[in-house]
Amino acid sequence: MTHILVVDDDAGLARALAINLRAHGYDVETALDGRTALTAAGARRPDLVILDLGLPDLDGVEVVSGLRGWSTSPILVLSARNTQDQKVAALDAGADDYVTKPFGMDELLARVRAALRRASPGDPEQAVVETDSFTVDLRAHRVTTGDGEVRLTPTEWHLLEVLVRHPGQLVTQRHLLQEVWGQAYGTETNYLRVYVSQLRRKLESDPTNPRHIITEPAVGYRFEP
Repeated sequence: MTHILVVDDDAGLARALAINLRAHGYDVETALDGRTALTAAGARRPDLVILDLGLPDLDGVEVVSGLRGWSTSPILVLSARNTQDQKVAALDAGADDYVTKPFGMDELLARVRAALRRASPGDPEQAVVETDSFTVDLRAHRVTTGDGEVRLTPTEWHLLEVLVRHPGQLVTQRHLLQEVWGQAYGTETNYLRVYVSQLRRKLESDPTNPRHIITEPAVGYRFEP
């Protein structure tokens, strides 16, 4: 049975999450602070961690870093709307995704399923990724739509490739900038806005309402096949 560790100092919320997750077939353990969470994770490795960033003893980012020192289990961060910088820091430290409070259980469960799917051993990476608007051939470095092959610049291709290699996963602005432009970059988010806009114009059926290259405001981007 999939083991999930829920870390939240709000005992009522932690209990509610545990009840809902157990009702959907998950084995759940709860911790109300960061040190307890790290001890629990060390005693029994979780398949996924749901982590609130606002803990009483340790900063949530510290907990992410502590887990990432030895574990590759997915970490799903819970954050309030006014903790944008902390949320980005947690993602850069190794968290896999986030849900903003207040959230619905359906959204949380969907994020849990997606994170577990990405973490599960599966088929080798797909060489060809298809959407209803375009197809990406990673080996041939080729993108096609219903109108034929699409010409991309090297930078457009590299940006698209990074996103496509992480389907359904939030990729932070800093990660994209460093992957595409180099380690010296990290704050030049205007570069991303320009090139993402160009990709959408070339690939999305409706660039003003993109379905596949999704913006997570002030945090990063997500490719949804």
